[in-house]
Parts: sequence; structure tokens; C-alpha cells
Amino acid sequence: MNIATFTWATNMTLGRWLAGDIGPITLAAARFLIASLLFAALLWRRPPSERRVGRDRWLLLGMGLSGVAIFGPVLYLGLRFTTTVNATLINGLGPLITGLLAGFLIREPMSRRQITGALAGLIGVAVVISGGDPALWRSVQGNIGDLIILGAIALWSTYSVLARQATRRRSALSATAFSTFFGLPFLLLAAVWEIRYLPVAWRPDMILTIIYIGTVPAVIGFVSWNEGVRRLGASGAMIFYNTLPLYGALLGHLFLREPITWAHLLGGALIIGGGLWATRGHVSPRSHEM
Repeated sequence: MNIATFTWATNMTLGRWLAGDIGPITLAAARFLIASLLFAALLWRRPPSERRVGRDRWLLLGMGLSGVAIFGPVLYLGLRFTTTVNATLINGLGPLITGLLAGFLIREPMSRRQITGALAGLIGVAVVISGGDPALWRSVQGNIGDLIILGAIALWSTYSVLARQATRRRSALSATAFSTFFGLPFLLLAAVWEIRYLPVAWRPDMILTIIYIGTVPAVIGFVSWNEGVRRLGASGAMIFYNTLPLYGALLGHLFLREPITWAHLLGGALIIGGGLWATRGHVSPRSHEM
């Protein structure tokens, strides 16, 4: 799970760097186009059962729509109308939203340990983004963007719940690959429309960055996430989603020389500790498989 969230933190950093040169839908389409090519090559050597959709077609289509085609654009849309502070706080609600959906859709409710870990992680997120300054919360106000961000997190929670079901019968690699294949056409069609209004200013460094985004966050990150979902369940895995702002702060310190304060250390301890507490002793009987 930490591999997934760390690679996604790099994706967010690079995505912000590319924001003025390429539209968000076009970037997502290019990212998953590269990922689809890599997934096709990786599946080539897998057993025949892994290369067939089979009876999981609706689960995989749901994953493709919720996590690949719709989640990213909805998240970017929400960020146009709300603040980073609000968006990060709402992201911290992800584990609790996932627990509710998992209990309702697949009857996999959160345990007391998972609820405690999720709440600790949410407090840790609040400490990290506030920097320990209570004055920050006076600037927090609700708006339509918050509702859009909440919808985006619900989409990602749905993706994780569907992934939990899909990976009961196939590997995380196969489930991730086919969900990417199903979601890509929708992104490509939307990107054709977006390019008419937001043309792309191609540069060599941009192309190299997109290749990285399509390889590491989109392939390694997504497969790692779905493998974690398979082992820990949707609720247990989602608790680690709160490490995203922690890794974002770490990358900011390493590459932008942004300071690491006591608030980052305390918040990070709560986030990581909450995740470890929630998953303590929780090992899938199939955890040795890949």
C-alpha cells in the first residue's frame, strides 16, 4: 500500500508541474494509454485464465469506469472550486467511506481495529496539513468543490471494493490490466474533446515525464494497490490512502526544500501507526500468491 501511495504522491507532484501544458483529461488518457501497452505486454506471459475477462466483466468494467475513467477528472474538477486543505481533509474520510461501502455492497464491515486506525489516520492528516497551527481552521469553509471531492473519494472507494471482489478469482495484475483496458476508451474520447479547447504544448521533458507517470504510478502503483486490497480487504487497504499527504510533504522536503516540522512527524506517526494498528494480524490466506 505504501508503494502505491508513494508513487501517487510523485504523480501528484509531476501533475501539478504539467498543469499549464496539458489538460487533466488528456494527461490521464496519455498516462493510461502507456499503462495499457505495458499491461498488454505483462499479460502476454500470464496463464490463459488471467488473459480472459470471464465472468468478472462487470466488476472490471465498474473498476474501469470508477477508478480509471471518472475518478481523476472528477478530482481535478473539485480542486478547481475548493482548497487543497479541504480536499486533503475530505480524502482523509476515504477509509470510513470505503468501510461503509464494503459493508453495504459486499458485506465486509470494518472491524473496531480498522475504525480506530482510520480515525487515527484522519487526525494525522489534519495535523500534517495544518502544520499544528489552529489558526488554519478558521479559513476552512464549505463549498461545491467539497461535494465534488467527496464524490471523487466515493468513486475511489467503489473502485477498491470492486477490486476486492475481482481479485478473489484473479491476480491483482490481471484485474488492474483489464480495468485499465475498459476505462481507457472513455478517457481517449474525452481527451479528443478537451484538446480542442486545451491544446498540448509538447516538449521532450514533458514526454519523458508522461512516460514515467504511465509506467510507475499507473502500473506499479495501481497493481500494488490492488494487491494490497486483495490481502487486506477494501477497508483495511484504504486506511493507507492517508499516507498520500505524508509522502507529498516528504517529496516537498527532498525536492523543494520545504521544511519538515514536528507536525509532520506527529501526523505521520498517527497515519502510519493507525494503518499498522488496523492491519495488525490481518493476513489473507492467499497472501503468498501474486
